[in-house]
Amino acid sequence: MLAMNYRGPYRVRTTQKPMPEILHPEDAIIRVTRTCICGSDLHLYHGMVPDTRVGSTFGHEFTGIVEEVGPLVQHLKVGDQVLVPFNIACGRCNFCKQGLFGNCHESNPMATAVGGIFGYSHTAGGFDGGQAEYVRVPYADVGPTVIPADMDPDDAVLLTDVVPTGYQAAEMGGIKQGDTVVIFGAGPIGIMAARCAWFFGPSRVIIIDHIDYRLEFAKNYAKCEAYNFKDMEDPVVFLKKTTDWYGADVCIDCVGCEAEGNTLQTFTGRVMLMQAGAGTALQWAINSVKKGGIVSIVGVYGPPFNLIPIGNVVNKGITIRANQASVKRLLPKLIDHVQSGRLDPKGLITHRVPLEEVADAYRLFSSKLDNCIKAVLIPSSKP
Repeated sequence: MLAMNYRGPYRVRTTQKPMPEILHPEDAIIRVTRTCICGSDLHLYHGMVPDTRVGSTFGHEFTGIVEEVGPLVQHLKVGDQVLVPFNIACGRCNFCKQGLFGNCHESNPMATAVGGIFGYSHTAGGFDGGQAEYVRVPYADVGPTVIPADMDPDDAVLLTDVVPTGYQAAEMGGIKQGDTVVIFGAGPIGIMAARCAWFFGPSRVIIIDHIDYRLEFAKNYAKCEAYNFKDMEDPVVFLKKTTDWYGADVCIDCVGCEAEGNTLQTFTGRVMLMQAGAGTALQWAINSVKKGGIVSIVGVYGPPFNLIPIGNVVNKGITIRANQASVKRLLPKLIDHVQSGRLDPKGLITHRVPLEEVADAYRLFSSKLDNCIKAVLIPSSKP
């Protein structure tokens, strides 16, 4: 089968790889119909995530058709069209029973924090991802969800990560009626977080980034305020000033380890790799939120540590909430939002690229060319 193949930082290509096989009686084999490049994939592509091994296949956002199921799979049948959450979850451990599917205790033998994730390095279990024609899906009765017959496939593929992560980012913020919400990062997750924030009743939603076309897209799609931090002398002072010097009620970090905007953070975190990426957005979030406010984190940070002002967290009485999105928990609500027209996930998609052109797609998305917001890869085996 054809699959994306990682050859080292900034080097990916499509190659022929062996067809996946049923390795456990609860597995399924999915023929991929759509798969996305996520902003988180760029952290792998740029060499920022530990133990990303040459030969890996990325891709944790995909839909497909069930081709084969293991003998213990009961809820799926061959021919079902499914969306597959990026979390690999057993559904039985103490954490899954709490709805913490991103923290499954059984799916990732490589770590005790995060559960398994498709195509996201050996720190997340070493599973091959969905940027391929076929993929093996463990615990097939838990994650894969049959796509409603009336749902657009482009909406369905964004329900595997972008929509749940954006929604959970807003949910973790504990947004209340009349709040001011500030979101750092106008990539797909940040834009979706801004859109979903309105479900909770804030009076203002503000998004901060440094790419003008993404800010313009965010204003139109999420109906929020959008500002370029490169136009500010100090983003923290700007945000304090626009909130009567109190600070925002909620700040959401949708950037993670490759944030720009601070020379020291960039040098130590992205150039020298002395910390787990640049913590600029998280630092701004902590310093911009009000006393007693909430900081929600969905941006990706890896081990071992980051330079952040933890003293300000204590002295301001800030609550920090963070996690990988528990997609399975959120899907019923989000499917309803999409079917009712309250959310339009496919509106984020700006580019559709054949899987064979994966190297060009990564370059396009990484370099922010052609006003790219979200790129979807289409395998040639698509019906």
